[in-house]
Amino acid sequence: MSINNIEQIKSLLRFDSEDDFYHLQILKRKKENPELGSNSRVIKTYYVTSAEYLEARMPEIINMCDFSNARACINLNRRSFEKMAFHTLKKITDQIMNRDFASVRKAYESTCGAQVSEPDKKWILDVDWVDFGLEDRGDVDHNSLEMRRDALINDIIADVQGYVAESGRDDTVWTLPTKNGLHIITRPFNPLRFQTKWAEVVIQKNNPTILYMPD
Repeated sequence: MSINNIEQIKSLLRFDSEDDFYHLQILKRKKENPELGSNSRVIKTYYVTSAEYLEARMPEIINMCDFSNARACINLNRRSFEKMAFHTLKKITDQIMNRDFASVRKAYESTCGAQVSEPDKKWILDVDWVDFGLEDRGDVDHNSLEMRRDALINDIIADVQGYVAESGRDDTVWTLPTKNGLHIITRPFNPLRFQTKWAEVVIQKNNPTILYMPD
């Protein structure tokens, strides 16, 4: 079953000026394409400057993902064109000083992946059903499995909201389906207690989430 999270993701995008954009990449991964020589390959990059822009590009994105057996991933922390330009200039200067000329062509993309210009940062909590023994093995009652999954997610969210509230931030969370579980989108919090209780959940502080992926 394909995953299309555009409606949920559009509600998470915010554009305060023409300088704001979100970094979106179509990635072909070795995990789904064993013939790849590397772990992943970027098929195309988009710099999303409005929800309307994303909406207009979705048919193209879906077709490209379906054709290439790839996934569209978007980072929910905004970037700044101005700051990316200055960071890229510094990166290229450092590369030239180190005589790393071959890497110059990748400087802007590398900078976009690393540099965040988001005052209201969002983290991703990656929940994989396999890590909790909740994968669909075919020998488990579907309704029972869904109830156990819902109970798990509710417990995780309750803890997360408590930790975020302690930090004084907005404790609203969002969930986005992934191939093997869920991404819980949240504001930052002190992760120590959370990781002690939920060691199976991976905290991703500057990673993309899934916009679209084919079957």
